[in-house]
Amino acid sequence: MDVLKDLVTLIAVIDPVGTIPIYLTATSGMSDAARRRVAVRATFISAGVLLGFVALGQVVLNAMGISLSSYQVAGGIVLFLFALQMVFDPGHQKEDADQVKGSDVAVFPVAIPSMAGPAAMMAVVVLTDNATFNIGEQVQTSLAMLAVLGLTLLLMLAASPIQRLIGDGGISIVRRVMGLLLAALAVQTIVDGVKQLVSQG
Repeated sequence: MDVLKDLVTLIAVIDPVGTIPIYLTATSGMSDAARRRVAVRATFISAGVLLGFVALGQVVLNAMGISLSSYQVAGGIVLFLFALQMVFDPGHQKEDADQVKGSDVAVFPVAIPSMAGPAAMMAVVVLTDNATFNIGEQVQTSLAMLAVLGLTLLLMLAASPIQRLIGDGGISIVRRVMGLLLAALAVQTIVDGVKQLVSQG
């Protein structure tokens, strides 16, 4: 059940389907080969960033004197706000082609903030809490994260046919459903964090 919860959370915050319109806009006018290179590079960059947060996120928190419970509550609030954006403004991340023209689109906006955004960074730290999860469970969560990124890569490589198949309306519906699931998970994250803070106090 924990694996399923992790997968749902990671799918929601990484948002493979929602990445499609961002990717299509950012790579508009590129050749098929160039678009494939952007997709692969963005996936590797996102994996590196999120694995970095898995490995060092909690170390940084400890160095700053921030408890994971406090971070969990803050992260839950941010995740909830992110979920509200997905529900009420499902196209909010779409970037205008002129804004990314001439920049490394694999880094921005495809990898960051689309795939490895603030919500995903916070989620991986909470889901790999050293005090709650052993090394095996943290590795399991990291593999689930890499699987979601792999799914995102496959969807980007098949972005054009998918867009023609389900249309912008279909992408919007999927984003709204994932937003609702993420909102529920965010509330549970906040409740769990508050309970830990109360018990520690």
